Amino acid sequence: MSLDLDVQIEQLKRCEPLTEAEVKALCLKAMEILVEESNVQRVDAPVTICGDIHGQFYDMKELFKVGGDCPKTNYLFLGDFVDRGFYSVETFLLLLALKVRYPDRITLIRGNHESRQITQVYGFYDECLRKYGSVNVWRYCTDIFDYLSLSALIDNRVFSVHGGLSPNINTLDQIRIIDRKQEVPHDGGMCDLLWSDPEDVVDGWGISPRGAGFLFGGNVVSSFNRVNNIDYICRAHQLVMEGYKWMFNNQIVTVWSAPNYCYRCGNVAAILELDDDLNKRFRVFDAAPQESRGVPAKKPAPDYFL
Repeated sequence: MSLDLDVQIEQLKRCEPLTEAEVKALCLKAMEILVEESNVQRVDAPVTICGDIHGQFYDMKELFKVGGDCPKTNYLFLGDFVDRGFYSVETFLLLLALKVRYPDRITLIRGNHESRQITQVYGFYDECLRKYGSVNVWRYCTDIFDYLSLSALIDNRVFSVHGGLSPNINTLDQIRIIDRKQEVPHDGGMCDLLWSDPEDVVDGWGISPRGAGFLFGGNVVSSFNRVNNIDYICRAHQLVMEGYKWMFNNQIVTVWSAPNYCYRCGNVAAILELDDDLNKRFRVFDAAPQESRGVPAKKPAPDYFL
């Protein structure tokens, strides 16, 4: 199995998609691994934490250049692997193949875009249809989304989640008992973990402009951290022009890993390296240079004149 996988990983690293049959087999193997993981998946330091990728495959290659290859580096990805970028298929399948090949060296948790409904609007569905001529690959991948963990806990001290907190959740044990194997609900604790955002001007809880999840203030964060005996929260979900941003006296940090988001935002990206003692080091990186990017399949093939 691993021999096959090694070949497939090398192929995906060249941004060459797998066949539909290979995707199906990969997803079945991934399911066996992910079903065993907790809603609050335990992760040991040292670990490198990555935020949203959004199908920006060549920028993810830059991330691996900066952070090191898996399995040498232990990775935690905070969701939003797909949508918006040109290469959601290759991005997600590479991460999934690495997960199957090195299950203890890469942790993938669910973002709000790991959803059937959202991917039908923001690109992943259309990309699968375009690249495979059917929606089967989209189905296999979205079935896997239901198995992804909702959060991670690093050395019992750093809580990592895609979006944020929920008025329905005070303790990590309440997250542990959620039935996660479902499409992301429109409200409730599971939804909030994937959709909510910290906000400076909010005291307590506020209505989110996203239409799902909540805005939450510093008092909510300090209470959650105290009750669960954690140092701080690490999350993604929001574009940060500098790549990362601390809030509320270093009680929560946003890490964003898609440089020049949507190929036009002009932001840098970051990853957060934690060593054995949880000492922090942010590594900031730029988008991949134009010449190292493939031509997105969206564009028509050039005409050749012999």
